[in-house]
Amino acid sequence: MSLVVLAVDDEPPALDELAYLLNADDRVAHVHRAGDATEALRVLRDTEVDAVFLDIRMPGLDGMELARILRRFAQPPAIVFVTAYDDGAVDAFDLGVTDYVRKPVRAERLGESLRRVAGLRAAPAPAVPADEPAIPVELAGTTRMLPRSSVRWVEAQGDYARLHTGDASHLVRVSLSTLAERWANAGFVRIHRSYLVQLRLVTELRLTGSGYVVAVDGVELPVSRRHTRELKDRLIRAVKHDWIR
Repeated sequence: MSLVVLAVDDEPPALDELAYLLNADDRVAHVHRAGDATEALRVLRDTEVDAVFLDIRMPGLDGMELARILRRFAQPPAIVFVTAYDDGAVDAFDLGVTDYVRKPVRAERLGESLRRVAGLRAAPAPAVPADEPAIPVELAGTTRMLPRSSVRWVEAQGDYARLHTGDASHLVRVSLSTLAERWANAGFVRIHRSYLVQLRLVTELRLTGSGYVVAVDGVELPVSRRHTRELKDRLIRAVKHDWIR
């Protein structure tokens, strides 16, 4: 499949390098360029593209704001963030971006992004449903999109959070408080200043000599006193809901 892509970066050397690497890939038929979000929107007004490779930190309308605009298109292009920073991971998760590439960009890593874009163009149904966002995580030097449904519980580690799945864990640069707020509607419950759990996966709430603990996937996690009452109420409501369904 031949792809038409748009590269957006406010720094000319970075834009030149990104356009060069994209042009060098056999899957790319043409690369449009834009030095800022406003210019990018002018290109998109007149041209249909398969994907936008987009820097995040730009003056004026930044990459995150542009991505939000693109998601409202009737047929939005795939969005790939290309950035020197990892603090946009959660916002990228909310937007359901196709990929999140860290600078300096390697040809092999960009090739992986193009493979994903080509896959989406060939089979529009995404691997992760549109109503289930995915968050970018680093795995063996490669950024992968981790579906939220695979996260069992979350552990605070300073300014970072460690996402625990059934068989692995991933460190992302976002606070536990931010995830607790954004994931509340998806069934995640704060049980401790250091822990957030998926309520439906709690199999046991038990009182020990040092306080309450919950069991998730066979792992016991502490429940702070201030969160105990709310957790009990949530668990009881969940059980009652299952009874009357």
